[in-house]
Amino acid sequence: MSEPFQPNAFVADHVRGIARSGIREFFDIVQSQKSVISLGVGEPDFMTPWHIREAAIYALERGRTSYTSNLGLLSLRQAISANVEKNFGISYDPVKQILVAVGVSEALDLALRAIINPGDEIIYHEPCYVSYSPSIVLAYGVPVAVACRAEDGFSVTAEAIEKVVTPKSKAIMLNFPTNPTGGTMTRAELQSIAAVVLKHNLLVITDEIYSELTFEGEHVSIASLPGMKERTIFLHGFSKAYAMTGFRIGYACGPVELIDAMMKIHQYSMLCASIISQEAALEALLRGEPDTIEMRDQYKVRRNFIVTAFNSIGLTCHMPRGSFYAFPCISSSGLGSKEFALRLLKEEKVAAVPGSAFGASGEGYLRCCFATALDQIQVATERMANFVKRTQAG
Repeated sequence: MSEPFQPNAFVADHVRGIARSGIREFFDIVQSQKSVISLGVGEPDFMTPWHIREAAIYALERGRTSYTSNLGLLSLRQAISANVEKNFGISYDPVKQILVAVGVSEALDLALRAIINPGDEIIYHEPCYVSYSPSIVLAYGVPVAVACRAEDGFSVTAEAIEKVVTPKSKAIMLNFPTNPTGGTMTRAELQSIAAVVLKHNLLVITDEIYSELTFEGEHVSIASLPGMKERTIFLHGFSKAYAMTGFRIGYACGPVELIDAMMKIHQYSMLCASIISQEAALEALLRGEPDTIEMRDQYKVRRNFIVTAFNSIGLTCHMPRGSFYAFPCISSSGLGSKEFALRLLKEEKVAAVPGSAFGASGEGYLRCCFATALDQIQVATERMANFVKRTQAG
């Protein structure tokens, strides 16, 4: 008699060990609640600008429903090349050095799968977007976290990176402005990291999806620094700056050899990004800058309000210089991040993500997305003030 079939026995070991997304796990709970004000999912509350949606509609009307080149529409790659050179000071050949992907998430996955041999170490900074460590593991790499501190504005230091470099180190992953902290990097800080990269012959993968949402100072890409373009994979997309999350469109720029390696994986797994989304992305690049500026200005107003509110109720919060996230410290409550978030949801109907979802160094914090209406943010912070008073009184 054969043994009972056990599906779990067929799950790959490296997949079985990966935890579910802390964000999605938490919001499964949120979905069961009513009348909740959400400061949780990192998605703009603005609708995609009409002229961008109209470009997608017009593409359908013209019957633009075919495959594209594996690399993406040449017209879009040309527009990406012009945009990256104008805004980041980096020149890429649209024919050979740019790949259009299904969101930055796919672009990141392609980059990691293209460069990692089993056992290679990939250095990244925490707190960070929830997919970074699992994406490294799924590509058979070894994730090596470097903690960022509130007192440094949640930037990452060259000294901290150099301490974890080993002979197995292959690449450093950067994400500035950062999800979930809103931390940014100065040119001088990036120059110090570039020196470490050059010293140890490393590669850089830089995810700059929030670059347009920089509120103070200049945004600098490490790829624009001397000697770094040829050893950097530059990732960007349209979800945040143009409120195009559902279009799932992103891109990668880099050395010909690395983009070609990424394209090989892309052509056998995804083939190409949606042509309709690509047409919409082209419109965004050509005529969407005023929309981005308007949204950024409104996010800045919300940022100023929510950070002031958090500090006034005893939740110490640094001023995020980019993205649309505040990352208040909740240690004064005496609660852990997950307990704080669950009780806040249950008792005050406010949803925010536990900082621990973004790595061990996020414990003691709460990610609060201010990409929601200002009146809702005001009510949410009032409810949080009531909750904090009760925890401190208890």
